[in-house]
Amino acid sequence: FRDDDDTFKILIATDIHLGYLEKDPVRGNDTFVTFDEILDHAQKNEVDFVLLGGDLFHENKPSRKTVHSCLESLRKYCMGDRPVQFEILSDQAVNFHYSKFPWVNYQDRNLNISIPIFSIHGNHDDPTGADALCALDILSCAGLLNHFGRSASVEKIDISPILLRKGRTKIALYGLGAIPDERLYRMFVNKQVTMLRPKEDEDSWFNLFVIHQNRSKHGATNYIPEQFLDDFINLVVWGHEHECKIAPSQNEQQHFYVSQPGSSVVTSLSPGEAVKKHIGLLHVKGKKMKMQKIPLETVRPFHMEDIVLADHPDLFNPDNPKVTQAIQAFCMEKVELMLDNAERERLGNPRQPQKPLIRLRVDYTGGFEPFSVHRFSQKYMDRVANPKDIIHFFRHREQREKNDNDLNFGKLVSRPSEGTTLRVEDLVKQYFQTAEK
Repeated sequence: FRDDDDTFKILIATDIHLGYLEKDPVRGNDTFVTFDEILDHAQKNEVDFVLLGGDLFHENKPSRKTVHSCLESLRKYCMGDRPVQFEILSDQAVNFHYSKFPWVNYQDRNLNISIPIFSIHGNHDDPTGADALCALDILSCAGLLNHFGRSASVEKIDISPILLRKGRTKIALYGLGAIPDERLYRMFVNKQVTMLRPKEDEDSWFNLFVIHQNRSKHGATNYIPEQFLDDFINLVVWGHEHECKIAPSQNEQQHFYVSQPGSSVVTSLSPGEAVKKHIGLLHVKGKKMKMQKIPLETVRPFHMEDIVLADHPDLFNPDNPKVTQAIQAFCMEKVELMLDNAERERLGNPRQPQKPLIRLRVDYTGGFEPFSVHRFSQKYMDRVANPKDIIHFFRHREQREKNDNDLNFGKLVSRPSEGTTLRVEDLVKQYFQTAEK
């Protein structure tokens, strides 16, 4: 569909992790450069607003340099005379109830905001301390960002949407800042999470929900299954997961779509981070939506490969006294190939960092010996951003043949089943309930 006066244009990004490795002489500025690029895209595309899915900051108490750099970018790109084309219909005193200035920043007569930013907090920049403040509250108090999606209670969460209207299109924007996964999982199971809906024409709203939790399963309750979320939602923007899966995918059971933008910086040398990084330009008109992928050009290139030494019996024999040198030569070839690929895939943006991140994972199961990673890395000091951890040796645990006389210690240690495990919150609750009686 064509953009017109009824179309919302929203820039979507998450997990920017400002200040990650800021003291690293090579990678220190990566997050700041990419944040600048993200806001530059927002300005050039003349978006109505920017929606962030948490972890804007990497540290809970970001350094002065990080906060200063963030404020510089926000002031440079988000302030100006361009009028904001949408209105807010909900009660802002409810949406921003924890702020001394409970209204959206662009409606403040003392501020000149051209691109409003709405953000929830993540697990890295969550509210802490007696006052339950987080770094986003500082930006919010300065009028440069709208922090929403905070839940005041541990007992019950009511998610009240920010209601937006542009022409004939109406968006109900729901947000839930990061909460420890096990606790939130339990609250969903106990029906303690409610998403409130607008009273008038509830079916005429496009329902957009932004969340910052584990999406992939890390344990029995250490994630949030998609089917916990209400089926009236149209699109979920899922923060916290760093792999870029920004193209909306439909949940078969609940029929809503989920977009996982992924992080805009590599914070771990893992396969999910090697997927090319994007942000999204979401167009919403009526109940229809279209997500346009925008590749980020200032992200440091990252290439990763795995090799299993046992898969190359023709090249490596563990009994050969010179096998370690052969393995080292093979690894050097692989690293050179990855460096060539990184050079070829450069996007030509002058702000894209020169030195790539390279990771080669070597499975040395089967009687092989690892070589000195320190000596190997010396050769790449000037060519790679992470010379110290280019090579990662690992081996699979070899299954031992079970003897009958092996004791099964698992049976000797009594393990409380999940159902009977009591948590501190439950014990406190029980204590007060009995005390009241």
